Amino acid sequence: MEDQSGEARRADGSADDLHSESASVWVRARASRAHTVVDAGPYYELIREAMLGARQRILLIGWDFDTRVSIGGGRRLWRVLKRDTPPARLGPFMIWLAKRNPGLEIRILKWNFGALKAVFRGRMILDLARWWMNPQIDFKLDSAHPLGCSHHQKIVIIDDCFAVCGGIDMTSGRWDTRDHLEADARRKLPGGKLYKPWHDATMMLEGDAARALGDLGRARWVSAGGAPMAPCAPQDGSAWPERVNAEFRDVEVGIARTRSQYGNETEVREIEALFVEQIARARNFIFAENQYFASRVVAEAMVKRMAEPDPPEIFIVTPLSSDGWLQQKAMDTARIQLVSAVKASDHAGQFSIWNPHNASDTPIYVHSKLLIVDDEVLRIGSANFNNRSLGLDSECDVFINALRESGEARAAVVRSITRLRHSLLAEHCGLDAGEVAALIDKHGSMAAMMAALTADRGRVGYKHLVPLPMRELTETERALANNEVLDPERPEEMLSFYKKGLFGGRGRGGRLLRRLQDRARNRARKQGTTG
Repeated sequence: MEDQSGEARRADGSADDLHSESASVWVRARASRAHTVVDAGPYYELIREAMLGARQRILLIGWDFDTRVSIGGGRRLWRVLKRDTPPARLGPFMIWLAKRNPGLEIRILKWNFGALKAVFRGRMILDLARWWMNPQIDFKLDSAHPLGCSHHQKIVIIDDCFAVCGGIDMTSGRWDTRDHLEADARRKLPGGKLYKPWHDATMMLEGDAARALGDLGRARWVSAGGAPMAPCAPQDGSAWPERVNAEFRDVEVGIARTRSQYGNETEVREIEALFVEQIARARNFIFAENQYFASRVVAEAMVKRMAEPDPPEIFIVTPLSSDGWLQQKAMDTARIQLVSAVKASDHAGQFSIWNPHNASDTPIYVHSKLLIVDDEVLRIGSANFNNRSLGLDSECDVFINALRESGEARAAVVRSITRLRHSLLAEHCGLDAGEVAALIDKHGSMAAMMAALTADRGRVGYKHLVPLPMRELTETERALANNEVLDPERPEEMLSFYKKGLFGGRGRGGRLLRRLQDRARNRARKQGTTG
């Protein structure tokens, strides 16, 4: 495992500077197995299976939990049926687990914002009361952050030897399959209302990497006011669902965090630094799925790459619009400005940003936070391409870097990442994964492949990607984006717009856009002069 200073170490203990991301990595540790799970339908079934295998402790850390959500299998009328059959809903399932294993500790940590929603979530308040009465279950609300920040990690740790880190919460409105079917009757809120297709991703880990996430989870629990927990005792085996043939075996995993300064805890911006490094290291392409594209730092890193003589392809999959009015005003307006800024430097036409739609042309909401660079780096976590994830909220990302392996192990990691990227592209455009490589070779890039598919097949009848539609911002929207009112980079900037004036136009977003527009005009003038 890497030392806490972040310095990378070889197996013989010597420093490794060649591919070290030491300024941007909290810890590195080996995973005996690692596997990407795409979409919440398959994930809920797998995490249910893993929790059934828990022996000592389950620690759930999330932005939100809804005890009414079904995590697959089981039965709803569980009390009147056989006691050895687990219930389907999360709330009763945790009670059933505790009764099944009297020695099992269950710890659940949820962001404190919206805690009163539980009162209005039907039977959730009853589930929480039953949790509270069970001595094996401890449910806490996390408020260990400055005003305006959030606890945004999505982590599960079981017995300190199995863990999950990614973008999927165990809450309502998340379940879906990779088919993203129109009006899927299974894709409904606890009240019965259907919701639109939803795309997400997370990563399962086993071994030392899971133990490292256990360290992180226990520390966060204490920060939120929980009693200190000792590490779980070593045990043979883990809760890994044995039906999953892991994509990666015996591979190094890096862990990066975001944390605001709060109390005695210092600010951590590893995730921000890691984004900059991984964008800078791309030689051929960057494939990303992200809920937002609103980070000044990420946009600047991409602008720098697009301005190079031979830039990599940057291919981003994001939702058509953010979820909720406030997010739309904060994130969608910033996205329009930052995409315009990146495209101003994209002289080679290598940057593209897309929205996924299902076969009925219904937009699919993208909630995943996934990054692939040259099929050598795979990164999955809770952090978005927005300012909050880089400086305000508590976040956790995990990543695999093939270049830190050697020989056949390196080649195996690259093959696995390539298969995952092709699988995701196939999911987005209704193909078999085996068809993707040949189509990319034929058309020369991921973007060209997508454009050709749409031209050949049309949009209805196949899942497909649509280029992000651009529009002119209103003066109010431009002021919000320029001042970063709703998506600040640091906690102290949360209300700074009161001091400088909402419509002052002095925000970093506005400065970035003006600087990049000036750069594009200068380049155009230079090209006109030189012919």
